[in-house]
Amino acid sequence: MEQLGDLELLMEKSFGDKAEPPAEPFQKKVEASSSKTVLSCGMDNRYLVLAVNIVQNEEGNHEKHLLITASQSLENKELCILRNDWCSVPVEPGDIIHLEGDCTSDTWLIDEDFGFLILYPDMLISGTSIASSIRCMRRAVLSETFRSPDPASRQMLIGTVLHEVFQKAISDSFAPEKLQELAFQTVQEIRHLKEMYRLNLNQDELKQEVEEYLPSFSKWAGDFMHNCNSTGFPQMQLSLLLYLAEGVDLVALVHCDKLPSDGSNNNTTCNIEVIKSLDIEESIWSPRFGLKGKIDVTVGVKIHRGCKVKDIIMPLELKTGKESNSIEHRSQLVLYTLLSQERRSDPEAGLLLYLKTGQMYAVPANHLDKRELLRLRNQMAFSLFHRISKSATGNEKTKLAPLPQIIEEQQTCKYCSQVGNCALYSRAVEQQTDDSSVPIGMLPQIKEETQHLKLTHLEYFSLWCLMLTLESQSKDNKKNHQNIWLMSSSEMEQSGNCIGNLIRTEHVKTVGDGQYLHNFQRKNGAMPITNLMAGDRIILSGEERTLFALSRGYVKEISRTTVTCLLDRNLSVLPESTLFRLDQEEKNCDINTPLGNLSKLMKNTDTSQKLRELIIDLREPQFISYLSSVLPHDAKDAVASILKGLNKPQRQAMKKVLLSRDYTLIVGMPGTGKTTTICTLLIVATTCMGINHPIFSRKVFDFCIVDEASQISQPVCLGPLFFSRRFVLVGDHQQLPPLVLNREARALGMSESLFKRLEQNKDAVVQLTVQYRMNSKIMSLSNKLTYEGKLECGSDKVANAVINLPNFKDVKLELEFYADYSESPWLIGAFEPNNPVCFLNTDQVPAPEQVEKSGVSNITEAKLIVFLTLTFIKAGCNPSDIGIIAPYRQQLKIINDLLAHSSVGVVEVNTVDKYQGRDKSIILVSFVRSNQDGTLGELLKDWRRLNVAITRAKHKLILLGCVSSLNRYPPLGKLLCHLNSEKLIIDLPSGEHESLCYVLGDFQRR
Repeated sequence: MEQLGDLELLMEKSFGDKAEPPAEPFQKKVEASSSKTVLSCGMDNRYLVLAVNIVQNEEGNHEKHLLITASQSLENKELCILRNDWCSVPVEPGDIIHLEGDCTSDTWLIDEDFGFLILYPDMLISGTSIASSIRCMRRAVLSETFRSPDPASRQMLIGTVLHEVFQKAISDSFAPEKLQELAFQTVQEIRHLKEMYRLNLNQDELKQEVEEYLPSFSKWAGDFMHNCNSTGFPQMQLSLLLYLAEGVDLVALVHCDKLPSDGSNNNTTCNIEVIKSLDIEESIWSPRFGLKGKIDVTVGVKIHRGCKVKDIIMPLELKTGKESNSIEHRSQLVLYTLLSQERRSDPEAGLLLYLKTGQMYAVPANHLDKRELLRLRNQMAFSLFHRISKSATGNEKTKLAPLPQIIEEQQTCKYCSQVGNCALYSRAVEQQTDDSSVPIGMLPQIKEETQHLKLTHLEYFSLWCLMLTLESQSKDNKKNHQNIWLMSSSEMEQSGNCIGNLIRTEHVKTVGDGQYLHNFQRKNGAMPITNLMAGDRIILSGEERTLFALSRGYVKEISRTTVTCLLDRNLSVLPESTLFRLDQEEKNCDINTPLGNLSKLMKNTDTSQKLRELIIDLREPQFISYLSSVLPHDAKDAVASILKGLNKPQRQAMKKVLLSRDYTLIVGMPGTGKTTTICTLLIVATTCMGINHPIFSRKVFDFCIVDEASQISQPVCLGPLFFSRRFVLVGDHQQLPPLVLNREARALGMSESLFKRLEQNKDAVVQLTVQYRMNSKIMSLSNKLTYEGKLECGSDKVANAVINLPNFKDVKLELEFYADYSESPWLIGAFEPNNPVCFLNTDQVPAPEQVEKSGVSNITEAKLIVFLTLTFIKAGCNPSDIGIIAPYRQQLKIINDLLAHSSVGVVEVNTVDKYQGRDKSIILVSFVRSNQDGTLGELLKDWRRLNVAITRAKHKLILLGCVSSLNRYPPLGKLLCHLNSEKLIIDLPSGEHESLCYVLGDFQRR
């Protein structure tokens, strides 16, 4: 059995003493770090490193001295001295660190016996990943990077079921008949039945294997659960827990089978009881130690020795495999003791239970082991943080950084799940710049793993890895996780991304497997002004320091008094008086799925080879000459019947698809019925991220149809293509492209969709040009600006359709009284059904924008939009037939708040991106930007986004904005020129801003 004390030796083999990388330009990095992180002292301290120096102390040993500050103004400097092995921590000026220990006279001392330094503490790394890095740091980093959701193996499924049976039993009963019942119920659960289908297993087989473990469950319960009178607790665990009961310091207990003698001959019998399960799959984030993890079972333990009793809460880790008591397994427990300190006092040890034998080991968590594991964590954090290599001068190209060194251990590599990605990254990235990075003995294996790939394939892989990594770093910088522990909810509420001081109301409802509906309201007062909207992902925490990140989920409903959330944990176990906070979770940049797809594209399989030829090598797609040669005789009538219900372009598209051997591209212009066309081909429907469903493991489809393919990045689009013989991409690159935040990634080509890449093969493209959405006046805008007159209305009825407003006469009389309707060109232009398009110019109102921390908004435009909306509703338009579009979330929020005060039905208020592929009878667009200094926002520069905005309306399109400001945007300038030539721009009244606001307010009150 490997001892945990060997950890230092294994660490030396993992990364040894490496030379420190060159520091980046100091000032730039310091400014970037300090602006993104809240520097602070205290338990969750965050220090900025200002300088790093290597000095020699009086004993002749080297120390690393860090000049640090917890002041946002970079004043009040302190010193941190790193000694012994802590000198190898790869810390640089500009880095953020967390310190554990004591600070005396503004000086921290971190050495082998006391204190810890956590590098990039807001990067939370799982305990499992750190434990796996002990033998090979490269494997751990690759597993974090290419974290593809591999389908469960037979043993993984059995392990999951056994975990769940044990977790249910510990809260219920370990009686044999009860275990049988729990096993039967667990095997019957839908998610396990799906995995059985994937693995081609039947229930009886699985249940039989699970039942083999159940006697060990009962044995464990007999030995350790509180309802049993066992005194036969194994001596190894007894000794450890005895010392816990007596309060002996565990720092000296390196191995639990070599305990110090207490110097007494007292042989009093000890009984150890596991009293109860306090939590199952307890998810904990630790901002102190930069860790995260899920503890299988959190248990309350009593240790009896004579009249002495000690109560401890400990992590219990369950293992279903071989009883190895390995260093990895034990390391996990040590890390879980650190995690536990976020919720409760230090347990000082954890319990490791092997379910097959019922054997349980106590694992002490001494300072040495914590120290070495946290050093491993720092090394891993450094590798993950520095995935991009940029030159100090900026003259060289940005490139991917090398991963930790390849180890030369055949046995470890033989069973490594990352061996393919290791070789691929080495050949595609590292060997392009440094042939010496690979041990000579490993070169043949790397060649064998990658010899089927051409240089163009390796370049494609390297480029997309680089672009995805750049993009992920941009999105990581926007994540606000650290604000949960670095800022109070009252501070975060100022940004509009948090609601604090909440209490739970009503009973929690279970609405699905692992989903729980919770209702909250403010303990005192009304809800704050917030950007949170239905559908937003959130992280729920307690207001107390010990209750970070209790659960994740999303907002289901939000009003002025309550918020309803669907969460992944049932919080009813917490006291009713618990105060909560909701923090908006930035959209996760999931690069794991696209990187996993890239990796799969490079595999040596027939499917991957064909896709490489089509996508990377751009081999021309092949087509069959005659439809009769591919259709079975008895299918011809059915196909003819289907085609009869389609228009000519749709029939041409269908024919092209059926004749293809490889792929077809369908250009679905706005409103042209691409959904109708797709539905004639449909088999199974899912998202590009939903391809892990078991059905895809057992079936190869004739066609894969990817809708909105022009919006999806190439690696994401790849996912479903592996499961079909041919594919159809439906999209329109004149509409929204893949969203890319990082400018450098965008410049490298990340916004090019697979649809756009393959569109150069003209023979594979068919266009849908007959549209059934817009009337002819609205259609003319995109025809003129984008589609070169190709769009046509599907019928006269579509071309001449106008908005139906049954109460318009009454509303017109009211407007005549309040605002001289007949004398107001802008009111006539906006409301008359026979005027389908108008642009309301706010140049003379005026309507200046507001730029605040919470975002960009324009209150005057918001009031006008609400006025128009209320008027249409009064005139008889259904609220659900009206859509409001604005480019900024803050503007959406203001409009929503104004509408909420007006007590109208639900009107959808959203960004352009959310309206892609959808339509409304009336669309109102607020462009927001209106300034004198020429400030331009990125969102309005994209002509494709504008094209989507002006093609959502069926009957009426009203655009609202400041012409003089918007003319500075080339796409809008072109639109405004066209609108002006058609006399569709109407100036809002000059110098009547105050009276206009009065009219708006008075009209709303009515």
